[in-house]
Amino acid sequence: MSWGTLYTQLVGVNRHSTSLGKIWLSVLFIFRVTILVVAAETVWGDEQSDFVCNTLQPGCENVCYDHFFPISHVRLWCLQLIFASTPALLVAMYIAYRNHKEKREILLRSDKKSRVKQEEDLESIRKRRLPIAGPLWWVYAISLVFRLLFEVAFIYALYAIYDGFRLPRLVRCEVSPCPNEVDCFVSRPTEKTVFTVFMAAASGACMVLNMAELAYLVTKAATQCLSMNVRKSRANCAGKDKGLLPNKKNEILLASSSSVSSTCKAV
Repeated sequence: MSWGTLYTQLVGVNRHSTSLGKIWLSVLFIFRVTILVVAAETVWGDEQSDFVCNTLQPGCENVCYDHFFPISHVRLWCLQLIFASTPALLVAMYIAYRNHKEKREILLRSDKKSRVKQEEDLESIRKRRLPIAGPLWWVYAISLVFRLLFEVAFIYALYAIYDGFRLPRLVRCEVSPCPNEVDCFVSRPTEKTVFTVFMAAASGACMVLNMAELAYLVTKAATQCLSMNVRKSRANCAGKDKGLLPNKKNEILLASSSSVSSTCKAV
């Protein structure tokens, strides 16, 4: 699957997301995927061939390179982008399932409707924008949580594997079959450090957007629940007041009738 196919799938989900979700997709593809494809792959293209050690021992350079760089930065970032984008596809699957269910119901009722009306209903289902409420709210919120977890896990893995975001110019290797301590030189360390810091910062921006979107969804849902409870309580109070009005009228009528009867007796 190419990056273009992934972008097409995520754009379909983006139609149903919030404004923060649209910004997240723009940051993901402009500042991460584009930089990765255009620049980062070129910078890291010669990383193993230009990793030079001051030894002629066969296999020493390969072993030292594998020791200090167990996984390439580019491949780790590719995995990170795929895992961070996968939860959004869960939302797409749920929306597709819901649309398919409603289309099937329309087709089953086709004998009761005209052909033109049926086509209009199917077209409206294709073009509509689903509100983030009910089961879709839970699916969307869970996808945001998994996005955050994957981003944090990969940033921690990058920091732990390479002991920070700065690439050294020189590493000393004592791994077998090297005969002794060998000095090895990393190609383009400053340029690679700049790209590493930039990709980590872009990942941090995506995490901030995910947290902000999750907080927005929770706040909006809590506000809607509170307003719904307030409306229910007001409706209940109004119903009680309507029930009390006839009782008050009856009490007034009884009081007036008793006063009239007492007046008649006195006369």
